[in-house]
Amino acid sequence: VYIISPADGEIVGRKFTVKFGLQGMGVAPAGVDKPNTGHHHLLIDMNTLPDLNQPMAGAIKHFGGGQTETVLELEPGEHRLQLILGDKFHIPHKPAVISEPITVIVQD
Repeated sequence: VYIISPADGEIVGRKFTVKFGLQGMGVAPAGVDKPNTGHHHLLIDMNTLPDLNQPMAGAIKHFGGGQTETVLELEPGEHRLQLILGDKFHIPHKPAVISEPITVIVQD
């Protein structure tokens, strides 16, 4: 799993689109029991990964409908973005499918 855009270090406006990429697996909505698939979860400004043995919850943005992009609106400053693919129950795969984190700089 990876972030197609924005690029690492890119300067963006307060409102910007994040596009998700996935290779070697498929995207399926939460609750769909199909082998080798999952749905995206976006971590924003999290410096540690969630418990990889539990359903992802809390401040993590879920894309259980199988979405492959989203529009974020963030305050000005530096922000860290990272994706984790979750299974039908929002639990990370084993081994976990996690993107490299990127940093974006939000400006007015």
